[in-house]
Amino acid sequence: MTRLQTLPVSLQKSIQNRSLLKVISGLSNFNPESVFLISKAAGQGGADLLDIACEPKLVELAVEASNLPVCVSSVEPMLFPEAVKAGASIIEIGNFDSFYPDGRFFSADEVLSLAVESRRLLPDVVLSVTVPHVLPLDSQSQLALDLVDRGVDLIQTEGGTSSNPINPGTLGLIEKASPTLAATVVIASALKESHHDVPVICASGLSEVTVPMAISVGANGVGIGSAVNRLNTELAMVATVKGLRQALDSFKSVTTINK
Repeated sequence: MTRLQTLPVSLQKSIQNRSLLKVISGLSNFNPESVFLISKAAGQGGADLLDIACEPKLVELAVEASNLPVCVSSVEPMLFPEAVKAGASIIEIGNFDSFYPDGRFFSADEVLSLAVESRRLLPDVVLSVTVPHVLPLDSQSQLALDLVDRGVDLIQTEGGTSSNPINPGTLGLIEKASPTLAATVVIASALKESHHDVPVICASGLSEVTVPMAISVGANGVGIGSAVNRLNTELAMVATVKGLRQALDSFKSVTTINK
């Protein structure tokens, strides 16, 4: 049995069907009220997975509020074991977007080191790692391959913070997502060419317009952060998650019919 096969069956299916919707509350969001609202909205809106800051009490809160599997994110591997004991199903190195405004960047070697330490601490837990978008695309794809060789189960992309759209509307939404979409293309292709059957999660800067694009270029699912967690009301969050769920499901229905 692989580590991915230890996940809840519904989550396994969403990955296999390339329809995973992960809602991200934020690596640095330790506010219980905020995490509760986002978690509840994720569950009510039809998400498959919830990604929260690595804190045991938040894990318990998120599981109760969402009734979803929980992924905990951190850049400090030693924090993962207690979060897993509290009920987390997946551990993740990254997402790094929150560090960039402070001038904190992560090299490929540093990310590899964090992944190796995380795998050493928790050899049987599903490990996801975000590939920093500040790396050149060829370096991103090589890092993804190196991570898989060291026991990483899921690869996540990022890039929304590096994009500053100049156009409004749909074109602007596509511009916003272009860095993470580009990373998904090169990483998914590199994994396929190397015969690694490792799922890719496209995250950062996505919207209802661009989540179908992420799937079409090779992602098994999408991670949505600011499109949900920046909203102020539960109603708005639920509506946004439902819209994203519908965008994913509608795209998958069309592609299934066309096969």
